[in-house]
Amino acid sequence: MRQRDGSPEDATLISKLLILFLCVSALMVAGCCTTATHEGMTPTTFETGAKNQKTVGVDVGGGKELDELGRTRISNEEFKKALLAAITKSGTFSRTVEGKEGDYLLSVMIFSMEQPVFGLSFTVKMEAGWTLKRVATGETVWQESIKSEHTATTGDAFIGATRLRLATEGAGRKNISQGLAKISKLSL
Repeated sequence: MRQRDGSPEDATLISKLLILFLCVSALMVAGCCTTATHEGMTPTTFETGAKNQKTVGVDVGGGKELDELGRTRISNEEFKKALLAAITKSGTFSRTVEGKEGDYLLSVMIFSMEQPVFGLSFTVKMEAGWTLKRVATGETVWQESIKSEHTATTGDAFIGATRLRLATEGAGRKNISQGLAKISKLSL
């Protein structure tokens, strides 16, 4: 085994390794600090039943932009925007309104989100509690816990942080699709 003697070749190798380490670190940090977007969570197709002529207000809780490790999460604001857009596109209700001004109030509470730390395929699992109430009476019309999951692979994104964001958005998108599909089957 050859012993290193501090030659210029050793310094060049160390410099190259340091530059490589800094580049990889910069890519990881740049991708870690993004929250899931409403565009990525808004479903494009819907499996809904009847179109309801009533109006609905939406309230979302339990979300956050990043977790303790700086990983992508779903913020309340982005999930609410995605849910409002999905309600409008799907026709589940005639229109959305602010707060408790509508016929119904839909509250979604994000209970849990399981995300991997590393891997080639990232599967994110999400659970949210959905509650639909009549505003006039305060009566709970429907309540259910909805679980969803989505997997993103290296084919979707090479950078791990981007792959995690895509998997997180996919889990949110599927949760919204399932929730609206169930609401559209209710007799309101």
